[in-house]
Amino acid sequence: MSDTPIEKKVFSQKAGEFIEWLLGRYPDKQAALLPVLRLAEEEFGNIDDASVMLVAKTLELSPGYVWGVLTFYTHYRREGDGKYLLQVCSTLPCALRGCREIQHHLEDKLGIEAGETTEDGLFTLKKVECLGSCDTAPVVQVNEKYHENLDSEALDKLLENLRG
Repeated sequence: MSDTPIEKKVFSQKAGEFIEWLLGRYPDKQAALLPVLRLAEEEFGNIDDASVMLVAKTLELSPGYVWGVLTFYTHYRREGDGKYLLQVCSTLPCALRGCREIQHHLEDKLGIEAGETTEDGLFTLKKVECLGSCDTAPVVQVNEKYHENLDSEALDKLLENLRG
């Protein structure tokens, strides 16, 4: 986290009510961390320092613990991510079916490497572990939608559609 002051965020009333309902379903507050992170992402568009502080305070956890969990999972949108988060699965089944070629094709087309965002803020490319779609590999998750059985031609069409 940065040394600059963190803006204060608050959950909406509806989100607060959902958190209360959620906490009634888990044995302790820590167990609700993943769904509360998802809720923060939905409320604020991504998870930034202020969101981490809010989630930590809400669940009575340390900010370091929340960051540790957040950085373990790749599917949460983080500050600085582009409009489209492209996640390329890189586990063995996808590797055997061409995920490296898919990743390199995306890097070439977008002019960035995995872990980077295009200058226009439209695309962020990430190499991730298992997306759980081994039977339809190679797969790329774009935001919340899976695109499976991909090849270069299908990727070009996908990027064209995303660019509008």
